[in-house]
Amino acid sequence: MVYRFLLLSDETDSFKREIQISSQASFLDFHDEILKTTGFDPNQLYLFYICGDDWRIQTEVTQIEMDTSSEVDNYKMEDTYLEDLLTDEHQKLLYVFDQLNERSLFIQLREIITGKELIAPVCTLSTGNPPQQFVNYDLTADNLNTDFDDKFYGDDDYDDEELEGLNKGSFDDEFPDELF
Repeated sequence: MVYRFLLLSDETDSFKREIQISSQASFLDFHDEILKTTGFDPNQLYLFYICGDDWRIQTEVTQIEMDTSSEVDNYKMEDTYLEDLLTDEHQKLLYVFDQLNERSLFIQLREIITGKELIAPVCTLSTGNPPQQFVNYDLTADNLNTDFDDKFYGDDDYDDEELEGLNKGSFDDEFPDELF
C-alpha cells in the first residue's frame, strides 16, 4: 500500500507538499523525505505527533529514545512503521520542526492507495516555500525601540506620577489567600 500525505503550514499559506510513501516505510523514512522537500537542518531534533480529529495528541514518535512519563504513547522513528500507527484515511499528524518555539507542520493522510507499492518515497507536489526553520529573536538594545514618550501607554492623559502614589499591597485585598 501507498500512503499519500498532504503537508501544510499555518505560517506560510503558499506552502504545500504532497508525499507518497510505502505504508511499510518507517517514520524515519518519512522524516527524511520531509527534510529533503523542505530543506530543514538534519542536525536538529524532530518529532511526530499522531493526533485525533480534533488535533489532540495521542501518540508521540521521536528520533531518539525518550525516557518520559508522558500520558501519551511514545515510539522511536526508526523502529516504528507507518502502517503500525496509521490505519485510517484523513489521520492527522503534527511534524514538530522547532521544538523550542513549538512550531510544526500539519499533516493529513489524504489517501491510502491499495494495490500499489513504492520502493522510495516521492514528493508529488511542491508549492511555495516552507516556513523559516529558525526564528531570529534578536532582542539586543540596538534593535529595541526605547524612545518612549508620554503617549507610550496609549492615553493622552497619562500621568506617570499617578503610579508613584499606588500602594503596592492594594491588590492583596482583591484575591483570597487560598488562591495562592
